[in-house]
Formats: sequence, C-alpha cells, structure tokens
Amino acid sequence: MLLELARINKRFGAVVVADEVDLAVADGEALGIIGANGAGKTSLFNLVAGVLKPDSGVVRLDGHDITGLTARARCKAGIGRTFQVPRPFESLSVFENLLVAAQFGGGDHRGEADECAEVLRHTGLLGKANGIAGKLTLLDRKRLELARALATRPRLLLLDEIAGGLTEAECGELVALIREINGEGVSIIWIEHIVHALFSVVSRLVVLEFGRKIAEGVPAEVMARPEVRRSYLGIEEEVA
Repeated sequence: MLLELARINKRFGAVVVADEVDLAVADGEALGIIGANGAGKTSLFNLVAGVLKPDSGVVRLDGHDITGLTARARCKAGIGRTFQVPRPFESLSVFENLLVAAQFGGGDHRGEADECAEVLRHTGLLGKANGIAGKLTLLDRKRLELARALATRPRLLLLDEIAGGLTEAECGELVALIREINGEGVSIIWIEHIVHALFSVVSRLVVLEFGRKIAEGVPAEVMARPEVRRSYLGIEEEVA
C-alpha cells in the first residue's frame, strides 16, 4: 500500500472529525470519498497532508511512519493536494505559481522550469502561462489548482471537490484530465459531491459520517446500501 491510516482519531472539543478511521490506498489506485457536509472529509485530507496532527493513530507512506512530519515534508515525500476554493498567488503569473509549487515540493531547480511548462501543457494552461492568476476563469483556476499540485511531483494526489461549480462540459474536461493523470500512475483520493464525475474515475468508494467510516467498497454497491442512502442521500428505507 502507498498510504495507510490506522485508527486515526481527531477531535476539536466535542466535535469529532475522525473516529477510529482506517484507510489504505494502493499504488496507482483512485479512491473516492463522499459524505454529507460536516462528515469530516476535508479534515481527513488535512490529516493526510500534515495540516492537522491526529490525537492518536498512525499515518504511513510506503510503510514509513509519517505521522510526525510537517505538511512540507509530506509534500516532499510525494503527497500533493488541491483545495475546495482555489488558492493561487493572484498577483503572480500562472507560470510563477507553478514555480513556487515546484520549489515547495523540493524539485531539482535546474530542470523545474521545463517541468512546469510540461505540467501547463498537460493541464491546458500553456497558452496562459504569462497571464495573471487572479484574472483566470473558474475552470482555469481549477486547472491551475491541479497544475500546482502536479508541479510538486506527487505520487499521491488529494483532490478536494475540484469539480464543484463547473458546467457539465467543463466537468467532463476536468474528469478526462484526472483520469489521464491516474493512468500515468499517480494515486488519487478524491472528495467530490458530483457523484457521476467521481464514479467515472474511482474504483473504490469510502463513505464518512461524523468522522466515522460507515461504508467502503465498489461504488455502485456502496451507494445501494441503506445506511449510505440514509446518511448521504437522506433516503429512509421502508420497512416491510
């Protein structure tokens, strides 16, 4: 397994955001995570990325305990992420945003400019490399968010509702790109409310409720479970 979370717990006072969470992601796998608002999805990402430290439990990458590593150290180790709301350096150019990300990821300064240009080409932003990031459309800001994560050279990519706010056509473009990235060997954990987009990429689904994992397995089978329909869709099953 590339990533393993073992009995992860995290709470803020009375609010529990991770409750004995076990999670494993194989090399090259695409895993989806869903749950109602407040289920603990983004908090789980923050625990994986090193923004939050668990109260108990262990995070392993390639079998090595990284629970005590900082967010930057985890990025250098191969964990890249996007945010629900794109966070570019708005006064910098698109290309400069990638250079910052590449340096944060600890790349080889001699070749990072060429690598950033290739990431921009891959994500459809090469023609806007010299444009100011703050003037991009929502779709291109999402593309830039993804490009910045890729510039850190991740082995594991955390996508946090990256399809949110896009039109159907824009969502389709983004899904095709994410599928291509996964096909190149990058493992993906994707939090998303646009379920049809998620299901076109992931092979396994995890459902969270109030910080607990309540279901895991093949997406279609998981979505058919009564506890998932109740928790995520608000559908109460009729009792015969």
